[in-house]
Amino acid sequence: TEHCGCGRLSGARPQHPVILSPQAFSQALRQGACIVAEQPYLYFARVTQLWKKARKPEPPPSIHASAVVSPDAHVHPEAQIGPLCVVERGARIGAGTVLRSRVTVGEDCVIGDRCLLHSGVVVGADGFGFAPNGNAWEKIEQLGAVRIGNDVEIGANTCLDRGALQDTVIEDGVKLDNLIQIAHNVEVGENTVMAAQSGIAGSSHVGANCMIGGQAGIVGHLTVADGTQVGAQAGVIGSVKEGGSVLLGMPAIDHSQYMRAYALFRKSGKKDK
Repeated sequence: TEHCGCGRLSGARPQHPVILSPQAFSQALRQGACIVAEQPYLYFARVTQLWKKARKPEPPPSIHASAVVSPDAHVHPEAQIGPLCVVERGARIGAGTVLRSRVTVGEDCVIGDRCLLHSGVVVGADGFGFAPNGNAWEKIEQLGAVRIGNDVEIGANTCLDRGALQDTVIEDGVKLDNLIQIAHNVEVGENTVMAAQSGIAGSSHVGANCMIGGQAGIVGHLTVADGTQVGAQAGVIGSVKEGGSVLLGMPAIDHSQYMRAYALFRKSGKKDK
């Protein structure tokens, strides 16, 4: 028996053992060797971490020669700033945080410890605020910043706008995919995850431990309760008050209502034929 964090290896030494739960052990063992773990996906994640450390360890903390860092910014000595990054005045970068190439951190924005920002992320661009003036638009200056907590990962080309008056806030443990838009004054609760091309409009509050699917949208000035799950391409147009809700469709409704409506829709289509 071999241990690797949270499981055990059973059977002959395989080239590519599968990782599975104890419930599937007997059936899987008949097909060859397997690794048994209470949480197979978590076990797989930890294996990939060990593999990466062995094959491609992180370079030591440094600021790349091509990066532009304001003398009025504070970068922790244990942070890593990649090629062509820009860190503007008043910004703060925490210990163990890594900025990949071409990341921009705007003035006065704060990024906590052990964060990872992938290439092209922009933290602290102006929020989208304009007041009508006849046939023209008058800019509302965006006077807040962006505050990002600890252990946050942000995917490539994702944008987090600074607040108009108060800060945009991303709490500890949040994971954002590529190409996400977080508008001004949004608050995202701890350990919430969002898939690619999703977006949150201004001044909405998304609770902790939520899951937002790809291309989903949340309109502005809403509150989404803790533990809410929003399906891919769903559109949330009203506040979600009940924690643990699962929403699908546009406009987003409870998943059980959505599935009943979808079944009726399909049945109606068959009758028309």
